[in-house]
Amino acid sequence: MTKTPVTVLGLGSMGSALAGAFVTAGHPTTVWNRTAAKADPLVALGARRATTAEEAVRASPLVIACLTTYEATLAALAPVSLTGRALVTLNSGSPAGARRMAEWATSRGARYLDGAIKNVPSAVGGPDTLLYYGGDKTVFDEHLDTLRVLGGDTVHLGEDTDLAALYETAVGGTLLPALVGFFQGAAALRSRGLEAETLLPYATKWFEMIISVLPMLAKEIDSGDYSNPASSVDIFHAGAAADLGLAEEGVDVGWQLPMHDLVRRAAEAGHGDRSIAVLTELLSVGPAGSSTTEKRR
Repeated sequence: MTKTPVTVLGLGSMGSALAGAFVTAGHPTTVWNRTAAKADPLVALGARRATTAEEAVRASPLVIACLTTYEATLAALAPVSLTGRALVTLNSGSPAGARRMAEWATSRGARYLDGAIKNVPSAVGGPDTLLYYGGDKTVFDEHLDTLRVLGGDTVHLGEDTDLAALYETAVGGTLLPALVGFFQGAAALRSRGLEAETLLPYATKWFEMIISVLPMLAKEIDSGDYSNPASSVDIFHAGAAADLGLAEEGVDVGWQLPMHDLVRRAAEAGHGDRSIAVLTELLSVGPAGSSTTEKRR
């Protein structure tokens, strides 16, 4: 069976992993990077080096752009004709950035699909590695077997070109607070001469508990019914002082203050006896810039 030729633009750690997966799977793979030397290991594996982005795009019907941002992708492709090409972007950026990219790409003759990789470079090609896409379903369907080379859990979210970026930013919002919470705990233990590794069994159990309650919280949010809480706003409000008390152990807890302020505002708005999931309503801002909380009380 003939494998679809693929071009990969951008050979950072993730782009190199993508190109390597295609080469290993037997796809004729053309690679391009502004710093040409980054292609050397891939060329040694069997990839073909393009000297310009235009040459790289001409080489394959399927073009995967894994540059840092949409702006970087636009800059790289600015002089290039995309007529007849399927362009897939796998970079960081906002939903608005994805919409602008889609408009530009289609105006240049491309069929466009925007995607996101929900794992680290070393997981590329794994059977459980998740990639999701939004945009032209015909591109997704036509190249599904090729895209699955990058990860076995490959999903099309819908025809809207910004859906992958929307879900990426929605899910990604949990990462830094979770990591900083772990780092704060590690700092607290270190102040007592204890190793961060001793925190792992208990932090893991805590994350498992959080995972277990997400379906219940999602149901509350989707229904707008916060009246039967497992954990109320008042419980979190009362616990704020204890959270901040960790400062007495020599830990900077200032990063928590905006979150505690959000809980305080919810309590003052009369939501104290409602589920903590009601914070979603305070975070939802209508077109006029006002909170949508009162619309769903």
